Amino acid sequence: MPVDIASAEQFVLANGRLLERHILARLLHGAAAAPVLDALRAYRNADGGFGHALEPDVRTPGSEPTATLQAIEVLAAAGAPDDPMVADAAAWVAAIALPDGGVPFVLPGAAAHPHAPWMVPSEGGSQLTFAFAGVLRQLLARAAPHVHAADATRAWLERATEWCWAALADPGALGGYVLKFALDFLDRVPDAEHAGRSIEALRPHIGADGSIPVPGGTEAERLTALDLSPRPGLRSRALFSDEQIGAGLDRLEQGQRADGGWTF
Repeated sequence: MPVDIASAEQFVLANGRLLERHILARLLHGAAAAPVLDALRAYRNADGGFGHALEPDVRTPGSEPTATLQAIEVLAAAGAPDDPMVADAAAWVAAIALPDGGVPFVLPGAAAHPHAPWMVPSEGGSQLTFAFAGVLRQLLARAAPHVHAADATRAWLERATEWCWAALADPGALGGYVLKFALDFLDRVPDAEHAGRSIEALRPHIGADGSIPVPGGTEAERLTALDLSPRPGLRSRALFSDEQIGAGLDRLEQGQRADGGWTF
């Protein structure tokens, strides 16, 4: 049975935040981007970053990397590379990044506010670096000629990109969500030839069914082929057979609940 889109939309209307409602209207019905951007702006801080539980696992009002990444992904999905929030968010990320370009997972200030047990600061740059480097390179490349990122932002983006390539030089050390974010980077970075070689080097991680385990996750938790390569045409699709993608789509269809949603 195919996914019941109408039922899924009703689930979002019944349970989603205003932001999710506007995102869905844009994606499904071609609604204007302006309501998405207006709803997103409510989570923005004066420093250019985003907080206020935009990422529900970290409920600090202050700007956080995970919330800011989610905001940038919303801007990308809304088709808004020219919105000033893009450059401002990129500048905030550049300001909190480590000298080598790596981006922290969680900032220390989050500890004083409600947060999920796994949302704690870690040493050095995190897997978020892959995601930021990929999506910001893509967004800034699509921006109109009059839109310019600050010099400090572009300098950080070069360091972050080098951080990603250095991490990918040891593909055996990547796994779980780190590998997922690495594929996000490789799907977006301009150097297609280098990206293709790096994607192929990750093939040994992929199980027979197209999934990978999640170290430290819930019991038997795995990321599926659709988690790792969610859309047709991505470079990362080279890792997966048509049968693996088809099986993933079957599981997606079968996983829809009676209320129109899915269990995560």
